[in-house]
Amino acid sequence: MSRLRGASPRARLLFAVAAGLFVLLFVVVIPVPRIVALRYSPPSTTAFLEARRELLIGAGKDGRIDRRPVPLEKVSPHLVTAVLVAEDARFFEHHGIDWDAVKAARARNRRYPKRRPLGASTITQQLAKNLWLSPDRGWVRKGREAAIALTMELLLPKRTILVHYLSAIEWGERVYGCEAAARKYFGVPASALTRSQAAWLAAMIPAPRLFLRSPGRHDRRAARILSRMARAGDFQPLLLDEAENGDAR
Repeated sequence: MSRLRGASPRARLLFAVAAGLFVLLFVVVIPVPRIVALRYSPPSTTAFLEARRELLIGAGKDGRIDRRPVPLEKVSPHLVTAVLVAEDARFFEHHGIDWDAVKAARARNRRYPKRRPLGASTITQQLAKNLWLSPDRGWVRKGREAAIALTMELLLPKRTILVHYLSAIEWGERVYGCEAAARKYFGVPASALTRSQAAWLAAMIPAPRLFLRSPGRHDRRAARILSRMARAGDFQPLLLDEAENGDAR
């Protein structure tokens, strides 16, 4: 600080700007303490869940939502595989952003501009959005989502990211997380889901209410996911490796 006292006004201004940007990035843009906390316990709620609760209450409905976070050991391996092949098959290869998927989505969207835009968000990006951000598709929100996802990959093992994702995503208007979804739709705990049940649930992501209104479309997507599961093999050894190395929550 003694050097700063003798610095020119311009140097002091640059230092102040740099310090402000640092605080903005690591305190406002990236919730580092809350990311680290995910190593030890699931979050009590999520931004998307609270937004849904507000909509329910605003419509004069009961605001109760079913969410039951569970450890990965209590999730069927079939559901893990189904969700990965449906949403992020390269989950164990990227570091928060799948740049190959981004390029492919950009090329496809340019080629077919009138179709529904194809997304390229990884599971880590989806978790960042669900926990702390809004559904807004603007560049500012997407930029913050990317920054948080990259930081999460630096601070958390893949296993921890995946378990929080499975316990955070929406599976219906009042249903959040795989345990609540398994019990609502099949009457079993998430650990007991079969291959076909897992594919059926994975096919609802990321728009469960849309797919529930379109059963034919939902069934076709579930069939595609089942086919991908057969080709993808087993992701469990990758998750077990992290647990054996002591990186898991």
